[in-house]
Amino acid sequence: MAHSAKCLALVVASIALAAPSFAAERPDWAYPVNPPGRPPIPDDGKTQCVPDSTVALTRTQIAAITTQVPDWHPEEHPAMPAIVAKGRAPQVFACGYCHLPNGAGRPENASLAGLTAAYITQQTLAFRSGDRPGSEPARLPQTIMIALAKGATDAELAEAAAYFAALKPASFVKVVETADVPKTVVDGWMLTRAPAGGMEPIGNRIVEIAEDFERFENRDSRTPYVAFVPVGSLKRGADLVATGGGKTLPCTACHGPELKGQVDVPRLAGRSPSYLIRQLHDLQHSTRRGKATELMQLVVANLTEADMVALGAYLASREP
Repeated sequence: MAHSAKCLALVVASIALAAPSFAAERPDWAYPVNPPGRPPIPDDGKTQCVPDSTVALTRTQIAAITTQVPDWHPEEHPAMPAIVAKGRAPQVFACGYCHLPNGAGRPENASLAGLTAAYITQQTLAFRSGDRPGSEPARLPQTIMIALAKGATDAELAEAAAYFAALKPASFVKVVETADVPKTVVDGWMLTRAPAGGMEPIGNRIVEIAEDFERFENRDSRTPYVAFVPVGSLKRGADLVATGGGKTLPCTACHGPELKGQVDVPRLAGRSPSYLIRQLHDLQHSTRRGKATELMQLVVANLTEADMVALGAYLASREP
C-alpha cells in the first residue's frame, strides 16, 4: 500500500504535463491476426525434435491444449500443477500451452515467470470481469484468455499463479536497430518472414519474428526471437524510461531501478516488445481497465506511437 501511495504521489506530481495527445490508431503490426482459413499442420506420424532436448513429439502431441502440453525441457522447471500441464477439458485450456512450461510466453501473449502470484491473479480476474478485452477483438489469444479466466476455478487460478510466480524469468528476444526489415506475413498470431522474401522500410513499428519459425510452431520454450526496431529507438527509449522525457513519469519510479518490478508492480525488462506495445496502447485507449490500471492510464496519456515504440524497444533489450 505504501508503495502504491508513493507511485500515486509521483504520478499526480507529474500531471503538469501537456494535454493528452493519444497515439495514432491501433498499430496493427502489434495486433497480428491470422488470415482466415489457416489449416492446422497435419500429423504425418513422424516425431519432431528441437535443439538441446531429448524429447520427441508428434504433431498431435504438440497441439495438445487440454491433455499434456508439449514440454521440451522438463528439467528447467518444477512439476506443473494440473491446470498448467493439462487444463480441464473441454472448456479450460492448459496455462502451459500458451504461456509455456517455463513461463516465458510468446509474442502473442505474456511472459508470466517471476511475476507475483497476487499480480497474476489480479490480471486473470481482470480478464474474467471484462476489464481486459483488448483493442483487437479478432485476436484469438485474447479471446482464449478471457474464456479461460471465466472457466477456471479460484483454486485452479491460485495453483497456476503460484507456479508461474516461482519461476525464474528469462528473455529470448534480441533487439536490433535497423532501417530496413524483412517483409512479413501473419502466421501463428505473430509476424513471420514472407515466403517470397524481400525487404522494406521499417517505418515507425517493431517487427518481432521467430528466428526459427519451425521451433516456434513446435512450441519450444527456448525459441529465439529477433525484434527489429527503428534506428535511435534504444536511446530515445532509455531517456523516456529514466526521465519521462518531459511527458511522462520515469518507469523506474514504480517498476524498480532495474525495471524488474517491485511488490506487485510487474517486471518490464526483457519482455516481448509486441506485448509491451499492446499494453501501452490498450491502457491509453481504455481497453485495459480496472483500479490497478488507473495510475498507468495517467502515465501513458501523453505518449505518441513513436514513444511507445521506443519504450518497447528499450525495455525488451534489458535483462529480465
